[in-house]
Amino acid sequence: MDVWSYRDQSLPGESLSSADVSDYGVEALDGSIGKVDEATYDTGSSYLIVDTGPWIFGKKVMLPAGVVLRVDTADEKVYVNRTKDQIKAAPGLDDPIDFTDEGYRDKLGSYYGPGGSGYLDWEDAR
Repeated sequence: MDVWSYRDQSLPGESLSSADVSDYGVEALDGSIGKVDEATYDTGSSYLIVDTGPWIFGKKVMLPAGVVLRVDTADEKVYVNRTKDQIKAAPGLDDPIDFTDEGYRDKLGSYYGPGGSGYLDWEDAR
């Protein structure tokens, strides 16, 4: 699993690179976590920046593209295959985050990737 690449089924019938998901709501497996502030579509390094609003006191979190379960363009929602607790426990949440820092991206990739404490097998999310 490449945690920094969108899965093909994220947007059935639509090219992900042509979808603007800015301001879409973001739904974890157990509820809403905020809105998409920014989305990138670079092969092998894509991610979402989510403004969590009041859920985590207005912090922004980075979600690697590989956690996107699907996108519903009709309802303007992005669904991710992680729980709110897994997202809240992600590295760097309590610190100011430089989303472009390679060290931070490595930590986040290890956390959400296979073997990390924020990892969830795709079969478990269905």
